[in-house]
Amino acid sequence: MRDVLDDLVGWWQAGETVGMGTVVATWRSAPRPAGASMLVGPDGTAVGSVSGGCVEGAVYEEARDVVETGVPTLERYGVSDDDAFAVGLTCGGILDVFVEQVSRESFPELGDIAVSVGRHEPVAVVTCVKGAEDRLGKRLVLWPDRASGTLGGQRIDDAVAADARGMLAAGRTGLLHVGHDGERRGDDLTLFVNSFAPAARMVVFGAIDFAAAVARVGAFLGYRVTVCDARPVFATPKRFPDAHEVIVEWPHRYLQTEVDAGRIDERTVLCVLTHDPKFDVPLLEVALRLPVAYVGAMGSRRTHDERMERLREAGMTAEELGRLSSPIGLDLGARTPEETAVSIAAEIIAGRWGGSGERLTGVDGPIHRTADR
Repeated sequence: MRDVLDDLVGWWQAGETVGMGTVVATWRSAPRPAGASMLVGPDGTAVGSVSGGCVEGAVYEEARDVVETGVPTLERYGVSDDDAFAVGLTCGGILDVFVEQVSRESFPELGDIAVSVGRHEPVAVVTCVKGAEDRLGKRLVLWPDRASGTLGGQRIDDAVAADARGMLAAGRTGLLHVGHDGERRGDDLTLFVNSFAPAARMVVFGAIDFAAAVARVGAFLGYRVTVCDARPVFATPKRFPDAHEVIVEWPHRYLQTEVDAGRIDERTVLCVLTHDPKFDVPLLEVALRLPVAYVGAMGSRRTHDERMERLREAGMTAEELGRLSSPIGLDLGARTPEETAVSIAAEIIAGRWGGSGERLTGVDGPIHRTADR
């Protein structure tokens, strides 16, 4: 919904009724992830995508019908590769799309959700996408400190809230299967949890020309980018216009401060580009003990070997050192700062989705993978 939120809120504020299809589950090589949405506006305008163009026509017609009837529906698209063209999902993947009507009456919390998303405040929307008629389409909206709406009763709302808030804290969007009253071992109801967590963070340490390129690519990928360096003459917003913030502080002190403040989580990626022992050794002593998504450090093979020896002398374990990606990036033959930034981004993406980093032409199996986080 995030990609189409501005259009959706505009129609909602005008009192219009909109049809919305949202991907709630995917299998195999599905082209769009859970949470991708498509709108059909009151004038017939289509906004967004659920499959990159494969089944938009079918979802469009379904959304128009739902606007007329007011009855939400869960549709499955996808067949085998041999006859995928007949249905339209040419990649051969499978996806479930929940199609519903959105208006001020059916979704009164939408305005508050939009405000929270705009402020980078976490909020989760839990929708019943499969189950008894009297539960289908019911919605519970959760913030860390409050809730609105209901899935049909206090017992199920309380039971689901704990699990959904856990997913929100981890930035995960996906399905929950529960009993009629929220029993965790039940499967009477299928609930879709759409998490609008603040953007994952990328912290780039070292105010060098490579850092400017990495910050640019990180922002392009949707990360909230921070550049940190202890040298005020180099760490300036003018040198890093694509970073969301530039911090002048010793890297290890800044990272520990952010950890203590709860602003570093399992989605955070840390790029250590200082390649100076007085900066990167104390920094990596902190970084490699954190449950973050990625820690990479720049440097030559010789720099890497010397750095590893210093870290061992500092008491780092083999398991902790094994979490370090160094030299940073994939082997793309990169030379320029921009090319190097692409190789770093490629390694981060491969780690997030379980990719091998190999050329797709020589790899079997699905192109699109499912992330654990």
